[in-house]
Amino acid sequence: MPTISSMNPTSKTILIMCDSLRRDLRTPSNAPTLARLASASCEFVNARGVFPSTTRTSSASIATGCLPAKHGLLGNTVVLAEPEGLRCRSVGDPAFREHLVRATGGTLKVPTLAERVAQHGGALIMSNVSAGAAYFHDPDGHGSVYHRAGSYGPGRVAIDGEQGLHIKSGSAGDTVMTERFCAHLLAPGAPAAATLWLSEPDHSGHGYPLGSPGHLAGIAVADQCVARVFDVVQTLRDRGENILFMVASDHGMETVLGQVQVNELLIEAGLKESRHSHDVVLAPNGSAFVLGVAREALARIPQIVAFLRTQTWVGSVHHGDALAELGLPVDDPCCAIAVAMKHSTTRNEFGVPGSTWTVDDPEDTKDFTGCGQHGGLGDFEQSPFLLINGGGFAADKRSAHPVSLIDFAPTMLRHLGMPATGMDGHALPIAPDFI
Repeated sequence: MPTISSMNPTSKTILIMCDSLRRDLRTPSNAPTLARLASASCEFVNARGVFPSTTRTSSASIATGCLPAKHGLLGNTVVLAEPEGLRCRSVGDPAFREHLVRATGGTLKVPTLAERVAQHGGALIMSNVSAGAAYFHDPDGHGSVYHRAGSYGPGRVAIDGEQGLHIKSGSAGDTVMTERFCAHLLAPGAPAAATLWLSEPDHSGHGYPLGSPGHLAGIAVADQCVARVFDVVQTLRDRGENILFMVASDHGMETVLGQVQVNELLIEAGLKESRHSHDVVLAPNGSAFVLGVAREALARIPQIVAFLRTQTWVGSVHHGDALAELGLPVDDPCCAIAVAMKHSTTRNEFGVPGSTWTVDDPEDTKDFTGCGQHGGLGDFEQSPFLLINGGGFAADKRSAHPVSLIDFAPTMLRHLGMPATGMDGHALPIAPDFI
């Protein structure tokens, strides 16, 4: 690994994530800054998310440059093998990290970007999404992570009092957080790798129909936050700093047609013993789910798969070697079967195409019917965007070069003059074929 003296100390990377902003809803009318930025950037129009297309999995995949099978965080909720048996846990719970360490002996299975740059300029993550998404960008405290559930610096030393991030999820919190982020970028000793993860338009998309005034207002706030950071990027460049500026989303959203009580259906079919049994355990992830199957119940898998494939709300069922095609582990009882819910191109009341069924989550009483959700393989769920500005990338160009979230960290490390060994992703070509 290069030393700081072998790197260009003026080279820095800045990443903004506009959570859930699917690329067809990023228009000049509702996101003028992003339209202006696109004309000054290289836009990768063939970007896709990971599976499940959930924020917590996406955060770990971006941070590690690896697929879920390698980094180990398999969803917004995951099945863990605990002393009493298989159990579903929410990654969003601020205490999840401790549950994971007790169950597995560690957090993510591979290094994060924050760990790689810890001695080479450091990392800053400011996030207004769930605690799990924020903390699993740097779960072991190699950089600084700011979140409303609690902030910490290197070594996971708590950042308390006024220095913490005391905001709420949504537009107002994003705006305050963006100002704090910009102050860090402009201060002496600013980090080599800085990430700002906005809650919009995910926050509004879950609460309002896609394309409605409430949802479009969330997109507009995200656009304004990007504008504020872009101004700071220009200031830093005027100072002589070499900034790679990336603006992206982790996934899209589709309109929820209805929620399916999968656990109850499995019980009725005689494939799961009871609601709280440990034989077959469901981890709901919006428009997808994973089933953990205890070793003593593994013989049931063919019956479960056959049952699921007869259901009208199922899009696809994956098990065995097919799990690897989704980037999920094979031969892991905690991830024996993965299901993507059925989706269509049906338009909602505001003319936005894309609809899906979702999985009932017993721990989350909110009904998302008519609003946005994600998690599966629907075309509009798997349609994030990516703009790269600076770092040698051409301006006002579009490329169909395939892009995954796992390519972000290798691209940032290359800009910093550091290797990306052990990552599933690859640094994106600076001069790809343009369209």
